[in-house]
Amino acid sequence: MIHRSVRIAVVAGAIGVAAATLWSGNNPAHAISPAAPVNAAGVAASRLTLPDFGDLVARVGPAVVNISVVQEVASPFGGSMDPFHDFLRRFGVPIPGMPGVPGAPGGEPQIARGVGSGFIVSADGYVLTNAHVVDDATEVTVRLTDKREFKAKVMGVDKRTDVALLKIDASDLPTVKIGDAQAARVGEWVVAVGSPFGFDNTVTAGIISAKARRLPDETYVPFIQTDVAINPGNSGGPLFNLDGEVIGINSQIYSRSGGFMGISFAIPIDIAMKVRDQLQEFGTVQRGRLGVHIQALSKELADSFGLDAPKGALVLSVEPDSAAAKAKLQQGDVIIGVNGMAVDDSAELPRIIGELRPGTEIRLDIWRDRKRRSVEVTLGGQSDQRLQALAGKNSTASGKLGVNARPLTDSEAEQLGVPGGLVVEQVDGPAAKAGLRQGDIILALNNTPITDIAAFRRLLDKVGNRFALLVQRGNGRFYIPVRTG
Repeated sequence: MIHRSVRIAVVAGAIGVAAATLWSGNNPAHAISPAAPVNAAGVAASRLTLPDFGDLVARVGPAVVNISVVQEVASPFGGSMDPFHDFLRRFGVPIPGMPGVPGAPGGEPQIARGVGSGFIVSADGYVLTNAHVVDDATEVTVRLTDKREFKAKVMGVDKRTDVALLKIDASDLPTVKIGDAQAARVGEWVVAVGSPFGFDNTVTAGIISAKARRLPDETYVPFIQTDVAINPGNSGGPLFNLDGEVIGINSQIYSRSGGFMGISFAIPIDIAMKVRDQLQEFGTVQRGRLGVHIQALSKELADSFGLDAPKGALVLSVEPDSAAAKAKLQQGDVIIGVNGMAVDDSAELPRIIGELRPGTEIRLDIWRDRKRRSVEVTLGGQSDQRLQALAGKNSTASGKLGVNARPLTDSEAEQLGVPGGLVVEQVDGPAAKAGLRQGDIILALNNTPITDIAAFRRLLDKVGNRFALLVQRGNGRFYIPVRTG
């Protein structure tokens, strides 16, 4: 909805907040003893005090802008549970849908107004912000700190990364300095500047809490997590390091109430700038497409495939006529590197591939049949589809397998598009503990296709006490590691 200037991810359950005790430079008795000895002579006194952000803010503030948007909607507000509803009611602002106020749900389209933040990346008027701030807006206005206002043109929006590029008709504008998000360290001080609830050039500070955070249903952006206070209106604003360099774009919060609760997320600036370059050149983002569905590796799955460590992306299936199919990638391959760059986590693969253009030739390092191999691949185009990373839950077990199953009928196999398989009718023992369920379809054991009960039994006798089953459940496929004996 247009009035929300921060995308809010709701957390079910309590969020613990840890209290921090500051060093008192004037009262050593209040200092907390470190867990390990520290050489006091080697610690600069300036690092034992809180930083002064005044000079930094004075330097970077003019390049941070307020963004206001207009959109036609059926009902601008979501009702009394909306965090803005009570906020505006307290200040006497008429709210569509209230008694005596036009614009109740289901009525004529109404004008909704929203607010966000952004920052100037080039002196000729290019501005970066969040995609969700300006997407579907009928009018976008950029206001500078000197109170000048400009109608902005949306040059492009990339919903995948939540980055948008605007252009205003101005020149000789103040700009931000782009930093290195990869060099930022957990525990480092950072500063956010933006327009929470429309209050221009509001400054909040905190530290980097974590890096490379993967949010639910998000496989592309490795977010920077901070404890900087971010509220509706901060979206699209810059996150600065102490050198006054932008290292991220404030984008999301975790909240149960719609307000700040101590966990905020920023898009790393290196990802945002790559998107900016494509939006400026093409108006859209062109991403490479491999054409595989992948799964994370657990320690048990890694053991099943003969890998030393649970690193890489396990291929669940290869899409017909895709780049992967043309390069003869196979179900059960583990992608462990791209152009010499290690793929330690399966969630890294969509980002690595997505940052490459369609038509790019790459070399994949894969693990197949307990051997390392190299495969040359020419990437296709991604369109609006995405590489799917399926994080299956894996367990270990011991004892007999405990599966009663029947072969798929010819019509069932044809409907599923598979040569054969076994339908699980009853499950207990190690198979149940490993996660196999009644109704699952066993398609392969250690990448050997299963077509009948006898072949399945022969394979079980040969594989030992650790192996992986390829299972289809509903429309999804994944590997389940099983341990017996």
